[in-house]
Order: sequence, then structure tokens, then C-alpha cells
Amino acid sequence: MPIIEITSLEQEGVEVFGKLTERQLRMILEPEKGVFIAESPKVIRVALDAGYEPTALLCERRHINGDARDIIEQYPNIPVYTGSRELLANLTGYMLTRGVLCAMRRKPPCSVAEICKDAHRIVVIKGVTDTTNIGAIFRSAAALGIDGVLLTPDTCDPLNRRAIRVSMGSVFLVPWTWMSHDIRELNQLGFTTAAMALTHDSLSLDDERLKHIDKLSIVMGTEGDGLPQQTIADCDYVVRIPMAHGVDSLNVAAAAAVAFWELRPEMAISYPQRPYSE
Repeated sequence: MPIIEITSLEQEGVEVFGKLTERQLRMILEPEKGVFIAESPKVIRVALDAGYEPTALLCERRHINGDARDIIEQYPNIPVYTGSRELLANLTGYMLTRGVLCAMRRKPPCSVAEICKDAHRIVVIKGVTDTTNIGAIFRSAAALGIDGVLLTPDTCDPLNRRAIRVSMGSVFLVPWTWMSHDIRELNQLGFTTAAMALTHDSLSLDDERLKHIDKLSIVMGTEGDGLPQQTIADCDYVVRIPMAHGVDSLNVAAAAAVAFWELRPEMAISYPQRPYSE
């Protein structure tokens, strides 16, 4: 395995872990050549299992024969950069919470039609720019039976390092892609659309009319401004979460989790059988 000791922040090959911005990593003009950074052995393994290709590892010395050992052995030809904890923190700009980073190649983007083909529940995320919220929404989507995620161009990248970390790797478990701002595109693919918003004619989330829709798209917006009026007008339904104590709304990630659970299709979620023990 090519173990490379870092002695300088200017060392060739490590710029992907420190000097490149998220935009440069993503390579807007040529996304098929872009990379992203996955953090922690657990999350890296989820990405590898999902078919993402690693290009380099950065880890503390103790993890080479520790938490990252199986990853290094599985991919013996990629460079493994290592150094002191302090030097790695200076390189990346933060202390590594799990001691291991992995640069990985992006996959070619799917089409909206591919995401929707066999799906029954999808979520559209419009204009959400907080990486923590994106990561939390993906984690809920994976856990609560959402089949696919569509993001409008004004939403932040799910493969942002922090979004990946918050999602605990769930961004690799749920198919996703970018879509235009035109929500009506989903009607042409057989989906009924439901905007999560507060309007005078919005349905309660537990309305029976919503429970029996075969192919439903849940449309989420920012928690500040919410969804644009045109987006709301273009949706088939407007849906609200009933609130108590005068609270008018939830954080978008919390609202997404509530909506995903309440609007899940019948028999969509199964639970692992746990062995009985005395």
C-alpha cells in the first residue's frame, strides 16, 4: 500500500483534502470529473458499498492499522496520506472527528425519469441551502421509505462533506438527482404533488385523501421563506402539519421526517428481526 507521510501543507496530492473549495471539488462545468470527501470509516464503507470509487485516503497514523485497515486492504493501489493529528487539522481546517477522510469520484447524474420510474414516494427539496438540513432530510428519507430525492438548482449539494456526515452516509442509500424548477414535470411522470406549506386551504397531513395516493411527491422548501407561490400553485395539494401551542412551523428537516412517516405507503417499512435473549 502506498503510505505517504505528509511533512508540508504544500505537499503534492493532498490539495483535494484542504485547498479545493466545495465548488472546485464538484466541478460544476464537468461534474463527471468531480470528487467529494467522505468522512469516517463507517460513512466511507457505506459509499464504497454503493459503488463509489475512492481515489485517495487521508488518515491519522493510528488508523492505518486500526479503523481504516480494511478499507486500505480492499483498495491497495490508492495513496494513503498520513501525518500528525495537528498537521492534518491544519491541512483540512478542522480536527478529524473520526480520523479518516476519503476522496471519491462522483457518479454520472441520473435523469428525473430514472429516479421516478419505480418510485412511489419521492421528495423534492427546493431552495434548501443549509447542509445540516440536507443531511438530516436524506437520513429521514432513507429510514422512512422515500424512494428518491429530487433537488432544484438552488439547493445545496448532497455530497457536501458536512451533508454527508450529518446524513451518516444516507446520501448514498437513496437515489437522487437534480431537477428543474418546474414541479409540473412530475405530473407527466404519474406523480401527484403535495406542497408542504401554510395556506388557507391546505389539507391536514393526516387527511385520508393523501393516504391512498399511489405515487406521491412531497415538496419541501426553506423554513424561512417557504415555497414560492408559483410552486405552491403548481402542486396538486397543499399540506400542513397540525401544530399546537401557537407554533406555526417546524425546522424543514423535522417537518420532512414527520411528513415522510405520515405519508408513507402501506407496508413500505419493515423492521429487522432481533434475536430474542433472556
